[in-house]
Amino acid sequence: MIKPLKIGKYEVKYPLIQGGMGVRISGGSLAGHVAKCGGVGLVAAAGIALNSGFYKGDNYVQADLDGFKAELEKAYGIAPDGVIGVNVMVALSDYELLVEAAIEGGAKVIVCGAGLPLTLPGITAHAPDVALVPIVSSARAAHLIAKKWEKGYGRLPDAVVVEDPDTAGGHLGEKLENIGTGEYDQYATVREVKEFFRAEYGRDIPVIAAGGIWDRADLLQALAEGADGVQMASRFVPTVECDASPEFKQAYLDCCREDIGLIMSPAGLPGRAILRNQESIVLYDEMNATGCTTACLKKCSYRESGERFCIVKALDRAQRGDVETGLVFCGSNAWKADRLTSVREIFDELFGSMAAEEAA
Repeated sequence: MIKPLKIGKYEVKYPLIQGGMGVRISGGSLAGHVAKCGGVGLVAAAGIALNSGFYKGDNYVQADLDGFKAELEKAYGIAPDGVIGVNVMVALSDYELLVEAAIEGGAKVIVCGAGLPLTLPGITAHAPDVALVPIVSSARAAHLIAKKWEKGYGRLPDAVVVEDPDTAGGHLGEKLENIGTGEYDQYATVREVKEFFRAEYGRDIPVIAAGGIWDRADLLQALAEGADGVQMASRFVPTVECDASPEFKQAYLDCCREDIGLIMSPAGLPGRAILRNQESIVLYDEMNATGCTTACLKKCSYRESGERFCIVKALDRAQRGDVETGLVFCGSNAWKADRLTSVREIFDELFGSMAAEEAA
């Protein structure tokens, strides 16, 4: 049942994409080691300027671009022949510049969510070999993207990630009131997206299941239900190779199921996180008069009216180790983390003798 995953011109031995986790949780180290083990490693663009060494307080956009390319270079240093890509949120204010920087940095795959990447083929027209992968939560969104891309640019996605808003971590592409109602069927959506491309375009586009994938049983279920592969993010946080601080990783090890819930991001999207410190996150900005100094999002209620909190700084604090006033994004199964492990051990567990033999 477990077959290699081909996305555009690139093929990996194992049908696994490591999900993008912003503000330097999935940086060059994690992406490089996932690629080295035979999956697709992703460097996440969001907030990558912070804690990068390039950010001086007044050069956020340039530091974003420099930091992004530096992390790609680090990843390729670990896995020179690996399939390394990026995750770039459409909601970012420097979205187009980051896509350009990703191409300059050698990204082989560009994954885009937190909005519909309707213009992505135009931005990347000069780099036709780079695989383009939108993230959707509905077949309707996949239809809109495909029709726009085919009509405007003569191109279809090289793969589609179908993200389950009931289980995925971080920013979610669904209205808050529609999450957790029990009505969403991820694998029905996976099959509907696959059938759409077959019926409409005669193409067998890989469809990747994301959200709630934790162990081998979850992987095998996804493949049995019609997915061509899985995207996993939270499972890779409590690894020695993850770019997060030890305190961030420990927050996963310490949390229980009841600690994980939904918040409303100032980006106007719901997000899933460890919620034990919600009041402290907001209070930090109030007490320190943080204000907006990065303008990192196209739409942000904190920048516009002071509502909620500065999400990029809250995520940055957690990434650096302040999990008391910082925000720790996670998927619904983060509570299952019970020890610090390694990327290689996860591949061995997921893919059994296949991965173990390769490592030997």
